[in-house]
Amino acid sequence: MRLHISLDDELIEQLDRRVGARRRSAFISETVRHALEDERRWEDIEAGLGALAGSDHEWDQDPAGWVTAQRHGDPSRVG
Repeated sequence: MRLHISLDDELIEQLDRRVGARRRSAFISETVRHALEDERRWEDIEAGLGALAGSDHEWDQDPAGWVTAQRHGDPSRVG
């Protein structure tokens, strides 16, 4: 699908120096794809905020000790 987008001359010059005039569309398409994926990830992160209660976790008293115990509690894990 074709789409008309206006960009500043300076931005187009930078784009052309980076990817060349013949690769503009491909670069813009890939960049938009990445930006949309980033936005989706942030939505997922924000949706999960507050999912865990603020206290009463196993790790509250000693987070480093809890991590160490998790790492050494399963012999198949390394670290």
